[in-house]
Parts: sequence; structure tokens; C-alpha cells
Amino acid sequence: MNLTVFGATGGIGQEIVRQALTAGHRVTAVVRDPARLTVTGDGLEVFRADLRDPEAVRPAVAGRDAVLSGLGARSREDAGVATRLTRTVLGALEAEGVRRLLVVSAGPVGPAPAGDGPLDRTVRRLVSALLKDVYADLREMEAELARSATDWTVVRPPRLQNKPLTGTYRTVVGGFPPRGRFIARADVAHAMLAMTDDPATVKQGVGVAY
Repeated sequence: MNLTVFGATGGIGQEIVRQALTAGHRVTAVVRDPARLTVTGDGLEVFRADLRDPEAVRPAVAGRDAVLSGLGARSREDAGVATRLTRTVLGALEAEGVRRLLVVSAGPVGPAPAGDGPLDRTVRRLVSALLKDVYADLREMEAELARSATDWTVVRPPRLQNKPLTGTYRTVVGGFPPRGRFIARADVAHAMLAMTDDPATVKQGVGVAY
């Protein structure tokens, strides 16, 4: 496939680029600072762009089979960035007629798993309170996607870890895996690539965790 990756210098974004190239896809990595992209390989195009301008981004998405985004806040101070930057991506996709879009959100933004015990519910409440502004941003981002004409998928992981790819995790379309507390960024990337051509995930939030 011919893919475009936004947030390509982030932890999940770089993993998406790396794994997509390994799988033989052609990848356009959209970055603000090319020096921060450590991934190389045949089939990689690095596209430098200002994500405040949908017109500047249109060439990066034109004719692509799918677009994957790891854009989001790196800290509480960055709250709001996910919605703002995703609006830019949506504007470019809709202008070019590209429909398939997968983005990263967060587990607490979606429905709570039915089988969680008291500890998991308490941790979820505490984390949601601590990252209130970040999760409000992600909820608005998800609302923007729902209003769009794209065939979107929102991937909602729990706490992220910098660990090697396992390829073994649980996914729940429209929900979240019970007692799912952690997942590696590499496995989130793996899940997103696997969902790219999965029609069951279109216009759905998908919980992913170990």
C-alpha cells in the first residue's frame, strides 16, 4: 500500500513507519524536523510540512491508500494539539478525496470495560482526572473525525511502554479489553497497520491492550 504517516517522529509514528517499510509498503513520513526521524529505508519519502496549513499538506496525502496519525500531546501543556492538527489532516484528506484514516487516542476516552474490577476503575478515574485537559482534547478530536467524510478508525491504547514488538495483544471494536493496563508503542503501531484494511474497524473506536 501507499501510506502517509503524520506524527512520524513520535514513538508510535516512528514504529508505524519502520514496520510499514519492513512490510513492503511505500511510506510518506510527514515531519516538521526531518532530523528527528531516525528511520530509513527503501520506499520512504520524507515530507516536511507546517501542519497548520491543510493546503501545504495536500501533496503528502494525494493518491494514498491510507493515512495513519500518531499526532497528539506530549504533555499536559500540549493539550489542544491533537484536535488542531487533526483538523489540518482532515482538511487535506477531504480536499484530495482520500478516505481511510487511522489515529491514536487513549483508552480512558472510550467506554470502560465491563469486566474491570475496583482497582482498574480507581486507576482509570485518577488518570482521567490527572490528564483531564489532554483527554478533553482527544474527545474533541474524535468528535471531529465523526463529523468528517473519512473512513476513520480511532485506536485507544492504555499506558504506553517503550518495549519491543510482540504482535500479541487484545483488541475490542467499540470497547476496551478488560484489565488492559499496558501496551508497547510498537504493538500499537502493529495494530494500526493491521486495521488499515479491516472494514470492521471503519468508523469505530478500537481498544487495544495486552
